[in-house]
Amino acid sequence: MSAAVRPARYWSALVVTGLIGGVLSGLFGVGGGIVMVPLLLTLVRMDQRQAATTSLAAIVPTSIVGSLSYLAAGHIDLVAGAIIAAGAVAGTVIGSNLLRRIPLVWLRWLFILLLLVVAARMVMVEPERGGALELTWIVVLGYLALGLVMGIASGLFGIGGGVIAVPALVAVIGVSDLTAKGTSLLVLVPTSIVGTIANLRARQVDLRAGIVVGVAATVAAMPGVALAVLIPPRLSSVLFALLLLVAAAQLSIATLRALRP
Repeated sequence: MSAAVRPARYWSALVVTGLIGGVLSGLFGVGGGIVMVPLLLTLVRMDQRQAATTSLAAIVPTSIVGSLSYLAAGHIDLVAGAIIAAGAVAGTVIGSNLLRRIPLVWLRWLFILLLLVVAARMVMVEPERGGALELTWIVVLGYLALGLVMGIASGLFGIGGGVIAVPALVAVIGVSDLTAKGTSLLVLVPTSIVGTIANLRARQVDLRAGIVVGVAATVAAMPGVALAVLIPPRLSSVLFALLLLVAAAQLSIATLRALRP
């Protein structure tokens, strides 16, 4: 269906997807794809591959605005962000290439498994405000490995990788939840750009849809950051886990329905 004849409901669904994704991006330090992908699947009726590439394109402006908001509040570690980004850029290229080779059914189940693992980890961890990023050579290697995994998830699932970075920074490194969120969004900037460029070259992105979702998400990102500062870290962690469980349940139902003859 061409853009000219698409119904108003289609464009409205894109805007709603972007607004919800933008708030959650600022609130939890993720790209927003963790909820934008399921919404694009259900509201816009995209397939998993289209939803992943469109979401990743929308994350580009969202992560820029969100990271600038956290930076203004002093909740970003620029050095750690640069190290993680180095691994993430390489991982994004790998993930984008895998996206063109893995069957859609397997892609959905991998995405669901990722959501469940991250949700369990978020419930088990007690975040602390004021934790610092201590830089040692072991931590540097850990940052590079984290970036690689984050980038692969970004290119493969269209989620930006923030759902991996934030729990890892909080639970493994032991940093402040706000610093983890801000640093995660900073890393998502180059990650989402590289992944989107790779998808554009492969002609797998509906750029017009990505722009609509991205603009709406960008508008909603700053209120999300303000809300993140206000709510207690433990509540933020539990809400994030609940969000992941809802998204996993929704995707599981959609996947099972798609398997019916």
